[in-house]
Amino acid sequence: MRGGASAAYTFGRFTLNLDRGALLADGAECVLRPKSLALLRLFVENPGRLIDRDEIMQTVWPGVFVTDDSIAQCVSDIRRALSDGDQSLLRTLPRRGFLFTPPPSNGTEPERSTDAAASAMPAPSSMPLPPPPDKPSIAILPFQNMSGDPEQEYFADGMVEEITTALARIPWLFVVARNSSFTFKGQAVDVKQVGRELGVRYVLEGSVRKAAGRVRITGQLIDAVSGTHLWRTISTVCSKTYSICRTKSPLAWPASSSPPFRRPKPRARPAGRPTI
Repeated sequence: MRGGASAAYTFGRFTLNLDRGALLADGAECVLRPKSLALLRLFVENPGRLIDRDEIMQTVWPGVFVTDDSIAQCVSDIRRALSDGDQSLLRTLPRRGFLFTPPPSNGTEPERSTDAAASAMPAPSSMPLPPPPDKPSIAILPFQNMSGDPEQEYFADGMVEEITTALARIPWLFVVARNSSFTFKGQAVDVKQVGRELGVRYVLEGSVRKAAGRVRITGQLIDAVSGTHLWRTISTVCSKTYSICRTKSPLAWPASSSPPFRRPKPRARPAGRPTI
């Protein structure tokens, strides 16, 4: 704060002490990297206000280009320090930014009224959701690790990242970024709600289970509007070579419908228009 006064923000059992450059939980210091601490300060000093990626870059990484993964790692650090796995304090609004919801009580005289700023901001549940894209759309949710082996957690996350990257190369398919999909990691989700929040028509979810030297991978495609399971596949992979041993699809497309990711037909050229 200005004027050399002691500056500290308190919210719940947490205190962000700007003089010490530390986050305290019930008086005990939490471990946060400098960039994560700087990002937390940005959120805490702007309660109830949407903070987008550009503002984060200008404030935390001025004049430096970093990827979205750097922001995601800092946000993950903050949520871990705040025990905010349910995003009750810091919420991600896909394709919009982040919203720090509780108005902190400042240990010194605030430069502006945080209560007024918070009351002027619509509640997160009342904020408009992103408009649906004008082409087939899908979100690949984090696969569940059903084996209890921490190594398989990395394998499952890496698989989701590979699937997301591969599908993102399809020009006529809208694929939600990995960082947005991973905000639902570790949560019991309603696919309809996921579809509404991420603005997609389809959701791919799955699980990974390791047993007897093999890894069983299950994936299922769900219509996020109706909640209907459209397709399911089960693959068995050798845990040593990670080569596919067997794949089967218990559910297939209904005979009366077509797969949703069929490439759109090219538009007809206007009559009489020369081609080059």
